[in-house]
Amino acid sequence: MSPKTYYLGIDVGTGSARAAIIDPDGTLLSQAVEPIKLNNPRHDIYEQSTDDIWRAICKTSKEAIAEAGVSKDDIKGVGFDGTCSLVVLDKNGNPASVDEASGFEDNEYNLILWADHRAVDQAARINATQHKVLNYVGKTISPEMEIPKSLWLKENLPAHKWDNIGHLMDLPDFLTFRATGSTARSTCSLTCKCSYQPKGVGQGWDESYFEAIGLGCLKEERFQRLGGIDGETGQVLCAGDPVGQGLTPKAAEELGLVAGTPVGSAVIDAYAGAIATLGATASGDERTKMLGALDQSLLAQGSHRVAIACGTSSCHIAMAPEAIFVEGVWGPYRSVMVPGMWHAEGGQSSTGQLIDHTLNTHPSIAEARKLADAEGMNIYAFLNRHLERLQQKHGFKHLEQLTKQMHIYPDYHGNRSPLADPTLRGMIIGVSLDHSIDDLATRYLATLQAISCQTRHIIEALNKEGYTIDTLCLSGGLCKNPIFVKLHADITRCRVILPERIDAAVVIGAAFLGARAAEPASSLWEVMVRMGRAGQVVEPSKDPEVVEMDERRYRIFHEMLQDQKKYRSIMNGA
Repeated sequence: MSPKTYYLGIDVGTGSARAAIIDPDGTLLSQAVEPIKLNNPRHDIYEQSTDDIWRAICKTSKEAIAEAGVSKDDIKGVGFDGTCSLVVLDKNGNPASVDEASGFEDNEYNLILWADHRAVDQAARINATQHKVLNYVGKTISPEMEIPKSLWLKENLPAHKWDNIGHLMDLPDFLTFRATGSTARSTCSLTCKCSYQPKGVGQGWDESYFEAIGLGCLKEERFQRLGGIDGETGQVLCAGDPVGQGLTPKAAEELGLVAGTPVGSAVIDAYAGAIATLGATASGDERTKMLGALDQSLLAQGSHRVAIACGTSSCHIAMAPEAIFVEGVWGPYRSVMVPGMWHAEGGQSSTGQLIDHTLNTHPSIAEARKLADAEGMNIYAFLNRHLERLQQKHGFKHLEQLTKQMHIYPDYHGNRSPLADPTLRGMIIGVSLDHSIDDLATRYLATLQAISCQTRHIIEALNKEGYTIDTLCLSGGLCKNPIFVKLHADITRCRVILPERIDAAVVIGAAFLGARAAEPASSLWEVMVRMGRAGQVVEPSKDPEVVEMDERRYRIFHEMLQDQKKYRSIMNGA
């Protein structure tokens, strides 16, 4: 391969767009980040603008290319990932409003973000049908998915505006559409978020399902708004498959690239993190061994590892060679990442967001930020150091002793997995009148512990049904926090593998899709193994005192969940 071969990855997260350039070995050469707008008029309404997202993508693409010092002619493939958010376009491909506050007149906001919970009622009614399609989302569809949101639009838009919708797209598919002009959809987005049954599972769109849930109109139009019928009026691609004829001249000019550059079929952002981490190795010898036996390495690594993308929310991606059904966990999804493999997707609706909520609602946060800024530290590093000093002040052997009397249940934004209950709420035990930085730090630690307990809850649900997970492959911004990482290892009792570049694993995974598009003869798993680069490995503590404290905390985690259910029952008159 020419030394002048590079790949561009584009990642669209909740708060920003990111671009990165990698070389054929998977080494990061540059990255650039640009914030994107968010319209959040109520706690359950989150909207964005695809025009603003594309603006941010184009800016970061050009900046990453310039920083890497490479020629646009040497960028041989482009890959995209994005949040699982619903994009709405009119019949001309232009943004169509989802903004109820404007009477659906403000077309700037044409994307319903994953975190938006406006479709809770629609999801409940879909679940009440108990249709067989729901078996492939853990028997419970989430209001965060695209079909409940599409039903909400049908029921709330003026009829003429609903009729004028030409495209209902998951964001990753919009990105490849905007880049190539092709309306081809990804197996990842359709299967995971749009109730699609891919080859080996079903016949694509199940007409009886859409009739049962109130979207029979989509059947009547041959599901054109969702991408059409594969092989007839539409095309469904696997991750990294080349899309259309590559970049259009217009998109190439906007991105600073060459027209016709191959574009890989996109994935949801959590899957991009999994693509970068599940095949990663820390040594050249191990990589060579895996490349020499790709089928065996896929089976050996697949069912023992779970990839966790830790950001505003967290997603847990597991693989197995056979379908494993886990109630309350989305899937099993066939071929949504690695073709032929079955994937389970667990998740936590609020993790990074929950940590920030804990901090931002505490009386001492302004004082803490001022002190952190004075020392040139971010607030998380400042609190981590403060916890260490508190531990020393109290003469505690273990950090965990600081939160012996404080416990948090983390479902402030409902439960995604493994309970699939968006109505659950957060809880905190051990609150006093203390409003000092000491108390802020303690609540912060208890929040990190609660998130780790919930990760264990998800892993136990997966392993109970047949997975054998003993390794966590983490990616995302939260992995930069050493306490967050260590708690995940200790509380789950799993080994943690971090990516070589913690700050860029997801966007690097997107770039792998560009490499796959440029090398269609290579399998995605081969690309993942050849280019994946692991970093630090963190083992769970073997100290019996730490193990015992974590076991007690995990027991209380479950007790708090049962208490919440009991209190609801009492207030409902049961």
